[in-house]
Amino acid sequence: MRFTFAEAMTDPSYYAPLAQAAEQAGYSGFTIPDSLAYPEESDATYPYTPDGDREFLDGKAFIETFIQAATLGAVTETIRFTPFVVKLPVRPPALVAKQASSVAYLTNNRFALGVGTSPWPEDYDIMGVDFKRRGKRMDECMDIIRGLTTGDYFEFHGEFYDIPKIKMTPAPTQPIPLLVGGHADLALKRAVVRGDGWMHGGGPAEELDELLDKIADIRKAEGKTNDPFEIHVISMDAYSVDGCKRLEDKGITDVIVGFRMPYVRGADTEPLEKKIEHLNWYAENVIAKVNG
Repeated sequence: MRFTFAEAMTDPSYYAPLAQAAEQAGYSGFTIPDSLAYPEESDATYPYTPDGDREFLDGKAFIETFIQAATLGAVTETIRFTPFVVKLPVRPPALVAKQASSVAYLTNNRFALGVGTSPWPEDYDIMGVDFKRRGKRMDECMDIIRGLTTGDYFEFHGEFYDIPKIKMTPAPTQPIPLLVGGHADLALKRAVVRGDGWMHGGGPAEELDELLDKIADIRKAEGKTNDPFEIHVISMDAYSVDGCKRLEDKGITDVIVGFRMPYVRGADTEPLEKKIEHLNWYAENVIAKVNG
């Protein structure tokens, strides 16, 4: 089993030492959050808080995702970076392909592209993209990124994008995994049909089991049961050795662990030293015992 360290909405100067500490402690991955802007007013609700409250995001610092991945890649050697998740349909897919290829190339393939739709209509407005049919737009974006990151000539002619035959260089020496976030049925199917894995947004254990059953059913229906497929989850089971073994038995390939509740208003006051202490404790008491 692989272990990914998650930290978000904290002092941006903490990320480099945290990535280095996580790598040294034995973590396989490091998540990178994504956010474009915070609207002063919005009717939308946040999908991963019990009451949909979004106020905890107000004033929180988010470094642009690909810039942060490249920066952290330059000061590490083995740990893999997984955006959790890039709001894909609001971005030009050819540009995302260039950004992802560049990061993967510079980090020696230590980059997996987590993607999802944005819950905020304002993200689409400020980027000049129609909020409607965003799912279909995302499908086209994924196909384009898949094609353009191979390093070969690729063309695409769809409903939203029309790209002549082009090549992007340099290309990574391995395919960039596309990991799809979201709990809706369409997101789960997209993860199986167009992606290389799924990223879980958290929630009760019984809900996770239902989502895993749905993914298994989709993989069977699509004839992909034996294909490699990453499943990244957030679960309380990940905080014990026995719990990790239960998750592994369910087919989980990666667990995402953090040691602070980020959904709170105001600045993060936990010092860097305490964060490193937490991640080291987990590495010694869980990672070493699960993988040792």
